[in-house]
Amino acid sequence: MSRNVSVNPPLDILLFLRAGLRKPRRLGAVAPSGRALAKLITSEIVADKGPIIELGAGTGAFTRALLARGVPEAQLVLVEADPHFARLLKNRFPAARVLAVQAQRLRRLDPLQGHPAGAVISGLPLLSMSRRAVLGVLSGAFLRLRRGGAFYQFTYGPRCPVSATILKRLGLRAKRIGWVVTNLPPAIVYRIERASVRTAREA
Repeated sequence: MSRNVSVNPPLDILLFLRAGLRKPRRLGAVAPSGRALAKLITSEIVADKGPIIELGAGTGAFTRALLARGVPEAQLVLVEADPHFARLLKNRFPAARVLAVQAQRLRRLDPLQGHPAGAVISGLPLLSMSRRAVLGVLSGAFLRLRRGGAFYQFTYGPRCPVSATILKRLGLRAKRIGWVVTNLPPAIVYRIERASVRTAREA
């Protein structure tokens, strides 16, 4: 585990509030995700599933959960558009690769030098993003995912934040894997995967 993963939760909350004042539409929450949500969204990740791409890494709540799951820090690619958060992530997780870019650019980038990712963990506010932006995020993510790899997304809404139209267009399907009532606000986590891939539970 990284030597720089200790955090001061009040500091992270302050950073979120400042980011919200700078660009309120970019954040999907007013505070970093709680430990229960971070634990649930990473619950299907195993240590040898890396490399892992994290979109909208923020202050590193999901990143710390991935490290706790045994994923080596050097196997993490953290994508964060906010330059203040990106600098924070570089200081906290020096062995990870931090990209200070919009998640939609993942399609044009090759952060893993041709190696496919085992999973993508997303903290992006998809509900507040345009249809075009969501299409860009998902198409780029699945371009970088290996066969059988999944995209994990949480939402504060009652339904999957990716519309059925977009899922069908990209050949994807979504499955709700859990609900965290103790998160503020409560959150639901979805696993999104290629519709043509059957899981072991379905075989």
